[in-house]
Amino acid sequence: MQTISTHRPPTTMTGGGGRIGSPAYRESLLQSDDFTGLEEDVGRYDLLLLVKRVGKAAGFTPRMIQLLDYYMAFTTEQDWEEGSRPIVFQSLSRTALDLGVSERQIQKLEKQLFQLGAITYHDSGNHKRYGQRDPATGRLLFAFGVDLTPLAYLREELQRKLHEKQLYDQAWLGTKREISWLRRQVRSLLLELREQGASPRALHELEAIYNEIAVQLRTHIGLSGLRELLQRHHELHERCLETVSLAAPRTGNSDGTTRKRSCTSEPEFAHYKYTTPSINICSPQDTCFQKSVAEPAAPEESASASGGDHVSIAQMVTAASERYRSHLPLRSGTLTWDDVIDAAYRLRPHLGVSQQSWGEACHVVGRVGAALCVLLTDRGIDRTDDPVRQPAAYFRGMVNRARAGELRLHNSVFGLLEREAQGSRS
Repeated sequence: MQTISTHRPPTTMTGGGGRIGSPAYRESLLQSDDFTGLEEDVGRYDLLLLVKRVGKAAGFTPRMIQLLDYYMAFTTEQDWEEGSRPIVFQSLSRTALDLGVSERQIQKLEKQLFQLGAITYHDSGNHKRYGQRDPATGRLLFAFGVDLTPLAYLREELQRKLHEKQLYDQAWLGTKREISWLRRQVRSLLLELREQGASPRALHELEAIYNEIAVQLRTHIGLSGLRELLQRHHELHERCLETVSLAAPRTGNSDGTTRKRSCTSEPEFAHYKYTTPSINICSPQDTCFQKSVAEPAAPEESASASGGDHVSIAQMVTAASERYRSHLPLRSGTLTWDDVIDAAYRLRPHLGVSQQSWGEACHVVGRVGAALCVLLTDRGIDRTDDPVRQPAAYFRGMVNRARAGELRLHNSVFGLLEREAQGSRS
């Protein structure tokens, strides 16, 4: 006789479809049970704004923030008060349809928010999401779905991370501004070397280094990388200064001649016996030749022929507009001619003056004269009577007048100063 055995091997327990318990999940449930409402001066959208401002610094991606913003709209101020809980009971399918993604993507985003401690779950027996509000008061009678209560407990941590992010951003922007300032100084020094007729080999080498480090300063460059770039700019700036000092002529006039000019205190009449004024009329110790300790001397350039050498730095700054002054460096100490020239160079594009026109002006009237032309063009825009409507053409007109020997920059600047003085007296 054949015997049939009915023995069955032992089977392992399988999951019944419930949510897997974990210390983080149990802690979030305790937070929801102990929730006593938000502080009086804090609203639910204040929490959302904090999340948006911190962003990736706290692990929140744009998709996660979008879902959190979407869920926040389904809650009311009453849900965030003591005795209630901000639970979103809209179905998973409806959420996926509204956001244009699949249900699986919504589940992944919810899991990421849960891992950051921003949400938890208040599940029903079959994990369905549903609920009901009181028609009279609007309070939740019952609800099963996504619970936003843990977000309230993240407020202090998010504020701390926001402060760290702000410190990082300030350091990054400060480093970027310093690099931008050094780049302007380097460009000015390279232009000065080109005007001085420096060695083409040395000039080409410096320009090659500048082009290598003159990359766009975008936020994808970290703070450490930006500081390394700043160090390279400092090294190039020091090298340019050294090259300029070596290439600078030892005399004030590059052609080796001395212009004959009488002392400013000399009487304006012809001498009885001499047809030319004496070169050494005034003693070097005379007060009219004393050097100012507060202002460096203007560079000897072709601006002298147009009267640019009669204008001081202080007079230029006084006659300049607020637009011009906004481009001057904000450091303490005395301004230099490089500062006012660099400010004019930065203001130039806003007036529509091309690089070619600027270079031509530097060749005709010198760098100081070109800066004065930019200053006068900028002030001409603000004139109430006959304002300048085409700044670029006005700038080129001054250069053409200088080429013909008809430009008197100092007279225009002195006229501006006189009008400023009359306006202040009135």
